Amino acid sequence: MRRLYAIDEAAAAQGLYIGQKATDAMALVPDLVTAEADPEGDLAALGALVHWCVRYSPAVAADAPDGLFLDVTGVAHLWGGEAQMLDDLLLRLSRQGIPTRAAVAGSAGAAWALARFGDDRTVVPPGAELECVGALPVTALRLEPQTAAQLARLGLARIGQVASLPRPELARRFGAATLTRLDQALGRAEEALAFSRPPTPWFARLAFAEPISAPDDLARVCRDIAERLCARLLAEGQGASRFDLAYHRLDGLAERRSIGLSLPGRTPAAIARLFAPMLETVDPGFGIEVVTLTAAGVEPLHERQIKLDSIGEIAAEDGIAPLVDRLSNRLGEDRVWRAGAFPSHIPERAVVRRAPFGSAPDETWPKDRPRPVRLFARPEPIDAMARVPDDPPVFFRWRGQLRRVRRSEGPERLAEEWWRRPPGEIGPAHVRDYYRVEDETGARYWLFRAGLYGSDVAPKWWLHGLG
Repeated sequence: MRRLYAIDEAAAAQGLYIGQKATDAMALVPDLVTAEADPEGDLAALGALVHWCVRYSPAVAADAPDGLFLDVTGVAHLWGGEAQMLDDLLLRLSRQGIPTRAAVAGSAGAAWALARFGDDRTVVPPGAELECVGALPVTALRLEPQTAAQLARLGLARIGQVASLPRPELARRFGAATLTRLDQALGRAEEALAFSRPPTPWFARLAFAEPISAPDDLARVCRDIAERLCARLLAEGQGASRFDLAYHRLDGLAERRSIGLSLPGRTPAAIARLFAPMLETVDPGFGIEVVTLTAAGVEPLHERQIKLDSIGEIAAEDGIAPLVDRLSNRLGEDRVWRAGAFPSHIPERAVVRRAPFGSAPDETWPKDRPRPVRLFARPEPIDAMARVPDDPPVFFRWRGQLRRVRRSEGPERLAEEWWRRPPGEIGPAHVRDYYRVEDETGARYWLFRAGLYGSDVAPKWWLHGLG
């Protein structure tokens, strides 16, 4: 049956409630205006709010379907205190037409209870959770409906009444989950929250008295905030491999840009230089009022001293690493890589892509099995002629041109990796005999014959590489 999914204040004043049958609601309010619920759209909007709230805290978690948790530990002083930060948050949301209620407390459970059942904009002093939430109904503990109803039937309508009961009897009668929710609301137990991004202490923020929008100003504040965050990294002996920059606009939207480093770094000039090409696409709207920078992939980074008696060894950071960083951020991280060995005797599986400066495993290519300089992603079919079935070809035709073989070496027989196929698909058709050949012009090719003579499937010739 159709039920009310959400209501506004006017509907609540008429006696309607969430979960009520639509027919009963229409009987109470004949001129009731309804719209189809859109849970997926609501969840997407909540996710957008999660990303928007990063201007207040780097640790934001969604409390579906209509709530948010912000860990504001250590950031409230940027607004002059928790109450001022709360006022600023609610004011900006109200300007966007989003009705809100909020509270600040030492635990997520207490903040949740006060925001929904207490006074709006309550700020709980440290250690005063029981005093603030004790008068709230037991439904503010986020209990199961049947548990809350059972407590109410026994006359335990307030959280303070439940908290005064002996804990063993309370757990025996109503279960351990009731104690857990009670302890979470009173700040006695920790609560795991699924933050949209891992909480990180490596976070910097700049706010402006007047909004900015000029490209030169955007580049300047990018350099300023990079210097602020990198100074902290330098003081702690740390470096980061990724930086996320966000320009927060007056209309509530955030223009986000990210860069990655092939090696951990903390040089403000290099970071700002990598961000510079991306700033051309930033749309400031009516102005930028806050900019934030977050460092990820933080790890120890020690200073490196070169030799004094010579020009000195060039570190990777001073050599090819800046080039790799520029290419990776312009072309994409997956476009810049180095070839690494993989334990497989099938040529196309023996090479994998690895990070340019990542730690390499111990696998190496066998030196007694030479491979071509260029290996095709897919072998190309050719027409070849050999004197006898198992001999290398005398000539072959590739891409419409006939090539005569002057020298050859092989065969190198490679069988299929039988453990990758079902038993019924294993057969001689996948056996390869590789030859290294050289034509009359000196060009070298790596080709193979797939299949064995005398089997049900006739062998075919393929070209797999050059050089």
